[in-house]
Amino acid sequence: MHTALTYADIKTAADRIAGQVRPVTVAEAEADPGTEPYRLHFALEHMQHTGSFKARGARNFLLAHQEDGTLPDAGVTIASGGNAGLACAWAALRQGVRATVFLPTTAPKVKADKLVGYGAEVRLVGTEYAEALAACESFAAETGALASHAYDHPLIAAGAGTLLDEIHDRLPDLDTVVVAVGGGGLFSGVATAARHHGIRTVAVEPENCRALDAALRAGHPVDVTVDSVAADSLGARRASATALAAAQDDGVRTVLVPDTEIIRARRALWDDRRLAVEHAAATALAALTAPEHEGTTGHGYRPAPGEKVCVVLCGANTDPADLAHSAETA
Repeated sequence: MHTALTYADIKTAADRIAGQVRPVTVAEAEADPGTEPYRLHFALEHMQHTGSFKARGARNFLLAHQEDGTLPDAGVTIASGGNAGLACAWAALRQGVRATVFLPTTAPKVKADKLVGYGAEVRLVGTEYAEALAACESFAAETGALASHAYDHPLIAAGAGTLLDEIHDRLPDLDTVVVAVGGGGLFSGVATAARHHGIRTVAVEPENCRALDAALRAGHPVDVTVDSVAADSLGARRASATALAAAQDDGVRTVLVPDTEIIRARRALWDDRRLAVEHAAATALAALTAPEHEGTTGHGYRPAPGEKVCVVLCGANTDPADLAHSAETA
């Protein structure tokens, strides 16, 4: 697999998927008086087809293979915590291709049910993404199905990177983009495009789903344990080599946030702005509010006064029932 992604890859993806995905909406988030001396915006990518940014990479992946004549009769297969599978199934349906999606048994029911609605065959295997991936790889070898990947593929990452170009079009003076990281597909695409535009990238991981942080410390991708409220989307056991290469750039800052702050940020997005997002999306926002841990580094990100910051709300495939009690009115 490629370990470097180029801006040319992202431009090619943008041309390929033009008109095939929803352009992102960027909304300014007003600050409370006396707080947030920086300028905050949200990229509302949770409004994308299938409820997450993953539609971009999936569409780019399948369209590229269709252009090359490399889509087999056995269709496409993918392992996913949910969102990548949804995007793959959606893109396959749009192109008349069969999709077989492998999910861990821990995937949210809302995602599994939606997959069936897209016409995919769903197979539940294991309790972690890595186990579903192993089953998916065996299936591809046995059937000849085209194996896609949730994040570790240049076409997937390049498709995700198209999001940053759209954000830059709307905020040409943007200083910093903040994005959650699981395996690193969104991060590596966004960081590659951000570097081209001279924009800082802040990569945010839950404290107990820190595949990228571990890779940076080791100097190469390594397996980590996965245990976070955001694990259904950010629970990759290992970051991609492409993500590691992107994270080693001077324009990237990596931070960790605790689950308690992810939960608080998700609730605040609903209570204050009526945005119902999944925990992965709230992870990015949590970087701006997570308390610094005494004696440690890398927890949270503090923008400078006047800094223009855009937080990517990457997905909304969640059950909003646990937010319902916040909707009570006087």
